Amino acid sequence: MTDVTSPPPKRRWRPSLTWLGLLPFAVFILLFLVMPTMKIVLGAFQRADGSFTFENIAGLFTPSILSSYWISIKISVASSAFGCLIGFLMAAAMVLGGLPRGIRSPLMTFSGVASNFAGVPLAFAFLATLGPLGLVTVFLRTEFGINLRVMGFNILSFWGLTITYLFFQIPLMILIITPALDGLKREWREAASCLGASGAQYWRIVALPILFPTILGTFALLFANAFGAVATAIALTGSSLNIVPIMLFAQIRGDVLGNPHLGYAMAFGMILVTGLANVVYIVLRIRSERWLK
Repeated sequence: MTDVTSPPPKRRWRPSLTWLGLLPFAVFILLFLVMPTMKIVLGAFQRADGSFTFENIAGLFTPSILSSYWISIKISVASSAFGCLIGFLMAAAMVLGGLPRGIRSPLMTFSGVASNFAGVPLAFAFLATLGPLGLVTVFLRTEFGINLRVMGFNILSFWGLTITYLFFQIPLMILIITPALDGLKREWREAASCLGASGAQYWRIVALPILFPTILGTFALLFANAFGAVATAIALTGSSLNIVPIMLFAQIRGDVLGNPHLGYAMAFGMILVTGLANVVYIVLRIRSERWLK
């Protein structure tokens, strides 16, 4: 007599209630990210009557729009480069430079707040500080005879907007690079010292090659962060600086010469640029985490 065992009953899949916690986030992403992005992408290839066209994409190659993209790219590169450099030096001094431990907590807290401080309040703060009648501008002129305007500095210019962006670029760099600096193992430094390497050689041969993917990825993230900044640029410079967000705002607003669908095409171009920068950041971030585990 053979012993025939019946197969175990199949377990029916039941949705877990824990997934409901993600529902508000999913709805938010759908309404405020996916759907607006799809509207921009579709609008970039449509005429006013809804018919399909490539005219809007071709309009991106006009001299004025190409110039605005080029200025925006230069501002993003400059603010990202200075943000990475200054933020890295501050984080390295905090983590590896022997500064008092009590400095870390206030600096990280301030970085978390400042990295999200932008828009009209940030523009007003810099106008009140470095504007034509700003606190620092007037103080330097009255106390030291230094006239920033005569020296060529203008807060409503390329370098003025770049310096303004550094207020949130530097803190963001500190927040991202600090865990990477914490991941540098003490054994690597000791092994390099035992082999006769100096401090400069350790950084050049060991530390910087390990941190390079994180630094380069953070540069890409800062680039996307600056390239997509809209409110700060409009509030600070108005129409005095020809950058993509300002031209995009003028097109979408629907002035007499405005073309909303050309604005969609400009926004589509910004999505491509910032999307590529974020993909670079994610890839390099994953690569750097392999070394720091």
